Amino acid sequence: MAVTPQLTLLPIRHHGPGSARSLLAALDAHPPATLLIEGPADADPLLPFLARPELVPPIAFMAHVQGQPEHSVFYPLADFSPEWAAIRWAQARGVPVAFMDLPASVTLAQRGAEEAEEGASTDADPDAAEDTGAQAPDPVRADPLALLAQAAGYSDFERWWDALVESRGDGEPVFTAIAEVMAAVREEGDSHTGARDVLREAQMRQRVREALKQGSVAVVCGAWHAPALSAEVLEREKKADPARLRGLPKVKVNLTLTPWTHGRLTQASGYGAGIASPGWYQHLFHTPEHVSASWLTRSARLLRERGLDASSAQVIDAVRLADALAALRGRQLAGLGELTDATRAVFAWDSDTPLRLLSEELFVGETLGQVPPGVPAVPLAQDLAATLARLRLRQEATTREVTLDLREDSGLQKSQLFHRLSLLDIPWAREGYAGGSGTFKEAWTLRWEPEYAVRLTVASRYGNTLVRAANTAAISRARRAPDLAALSDLLELTRLAGLPDAALFTLRRLDARAADADTAALLGALPALARLARYGDVRSRGGDDLTPVFRTLLARAAAGLPNAAHALNEAAARTLQEQVSGADAAVRLLDDPEASGEWVTALHALDAPGTAPLLRGDAVARLRDRGILEPDAVRARLADALAPGGDVLAVGAWLDGFLGDGGTTLLHDPAALALLDGWVASLGPEAFELILPALRRSFSRIAPPSRRRLGEDLRGLEREVAAAVDDELGMLPVPLALRLLGVQ
Repeated sequence: MAVTPQLTLLPIRHHGPGSARSLLAALDAHPPATLLIEGPADADPLLPFLARPELVPPIAFMAHVQGQPEHSVFYPLADFSPEWAAIRWAQARGVPVAFMDLPASVTLAQRGAEEAEEGASTDADPDAAEDTGAQAPDPVRADPLALLAQAAGYSDFERWWDALVESRGDGEPVFTAIAEVMAAVREEGDSHTGARDVLREAQMRQRVREALKQGSVAVVCGAWHAPALSAEVLEREKKADPARLRGLPKVKVNLTLTPWTHGRLTQASGYGAGIASPGWYQHLFHTPEHVSASWLTRSARLLRERGLDASSAQVIDAVRLADALAALRGRQLAGLGELTDATRAVFAWDSDTPLRLLSEELFVGETLGQVPPGVPAVPLAQDLAATLARLRLRQEATTREVTLDLREDSGLQKSQLFHRLSLLDIPWAREGYAGGSGTFKEAWTLRWEPEYAVRLTVASRYGNTLVRAANTAAISRARRAPDLAALSDLLELTRLAGLPDAALFTLRRLDARAADADTAALLGALPALARLARYGDVRSRGGDDLTPVFRTLLARAAAGLPNAAHALNEAAARTLQEQVSGADAAVRLLDDPEASGEWVTALHALDAPGTAPLLRGDAVARLRDRGILEPDAVRARLADALAPGGDVLAVGAWLDGFLGDGGTTLLHDPAALALLDGWVASLGPEAFELILPALRRSFSRIAPPSRRRLGEDLRGLEREVAAAVDDELGMLPVPLALRLLGVQ
């Protein structure tokens, strides 16, 4: 530990539990008059909120440019982060604590300038930022401790740091060792220090000089910066630092606290100062003794909760194995590597499921922090918090399934909330399938991600409340909708979200666009309108009847469908068939006689010469399914399609549309099957090879049991038939039975 009469340097690794424990011991041994933490200097007003018991880490300081919330930067902290431990230590003892790094206003201004120059976004981790003039990241600056790990013979930095610090927590001597190592790494001068680091360290030194005027100072900083904050450098750079910081660009920023997750602290999330296993580090910080036994006990408990075998005897075996591995590898204590190897050998010897489960839920974990009310936030975020409290919903990082009953006010309001957030591009709730009968249920999967806080801030430009913001966002989306299908889907979403003003605006836009829309666009708009017309009164409890709108769009689509089905290539015909299928399902769902009549007329018009064969066969199948065409008429059309001399590929396309997904006609009409069999048998070798792929594609959509039955019919296999009844032979035992019953 670098200590002078007035200055104590405590170089740490960000989010290191061993560093945090050693830091607390050092602060108790040398309590300072002022504590300075590496962090944005303009975030000092938020520090008092960290003392409130309602605040639960992990959390992050969030700074964003006023009016441009998409330009933001985060400074995350977990409960095992040394910075968090130091701040809580100071607050508990009444020691003044402050941040000392470059203000977020300067960081975001520099970030904006860099993005404007490079035309690309950069990582939001201030400690991982590099000099934009560098051609490639400097490995020494990027991760100097990783180089030391390699020199020590460790291929994995996490294991080296875990063995040196995190699993030991030896106290004060750790900081002396770290300071000496970093001084040796940086002894070449500024060759590995970027321009941004020069400014950051100048800012830190200025804050240290100001604090020293009030008495002793303890400085908690990243290990790389420790040599630049020593007493000698403070004196040497006293005149140069103010010049370096003079005239730095700044932007107006807003700062707040936002919940964070362990998953966002990992290296895999893209966080520059990320760690591999936040769940393991949290366990290390809160478990000073019997680390291996308690970790493996938690592992076994989690496996048992998921229905996997994990006995107490296996826990004992795993602990012994982990300790033995640590001894063989020359370690004082078993680290995560040894515990993982022991877990794999004892619990997961025949499957990777246990290890994968533990990796997701224990090694990393999905703990979500909580921020107390009253923290400065945009009004939209405050309205969301109040709404969640009223509806008894919680933002959780774990996945949770909920089923809503829309007949109840609570269920309806939750559904509207989820749809409003979806309009604001905050997919906290994702709709799933609700089993059972009726349309009164909705199933949702909830999972809150930290980046939704950014999206919520971005969405605040639409309004200060959820209703106003979602309404404005929907109207904006309606103005930019590319086609009728998008407007139709948006209309459904606005109705489900309980936004009558946005729904009315979207409906007017849809009506105006429908006047000059093509057939494909009209067909694409029908499914959502049918759902609204059929179920809108159940889900939205009111609203205009959309059946007339559906009829109008359907009539226009039906009038243009025959022309749209002419002279199409295979890809265009298949696209139109999908749209026809969706429209057909919509007409069936609405079950409106007027709409059904219009649609049947359009299907009859498709069943005409000149229509693409795929669509013609599809139209015959749909007319058959509706009972419009009798079996004789269906067979006649099949015979016409299979007439000798026809184009083999056209016949294949007709059959593809006709057979559909079920092959109902062939299953229940032996004459139709015989027609198809005879046509295939009459083909020559070349024609058969040409049609075979189309036939395979068509029959592959038929269910396997139905295909098996068709195969039996085509092979002429005998079926079980009812046995013939001989009435005379059956009457022979009747007299005897009557006598036994006493019947004369």
